[in-house]
Amino acid sequence: MFEYFFMILTIVSAILALVQRDLLKSTILTGISGASIAFLFQLLLTPDVALTQAIVGAAIIPIFIGLAVKKTSREGR
Repeated sequence: MFEYFFMILTIVSAILALVQRDLLKSTILTGISGASIAFLFQLLLTPDVALTQAIVGAAIIPIFIGLAVKKTSREGR
């Protein structure tokens, strides 16, 4: 039952990240998508893959993308 919830959450957050105009909101939605995939891996009894996905997909990549967006934001807006 929870598998379906995390599958739907992953798909919805990925689609919303694609259509989002604000890059920081898109970064947050990317992190939500990565975290839901990590929970999905945990429910499928692959804890080593879930831990790696949680570290990389839900933490490191959104942090790097957020830092890049902050560093390259325009001053005139």
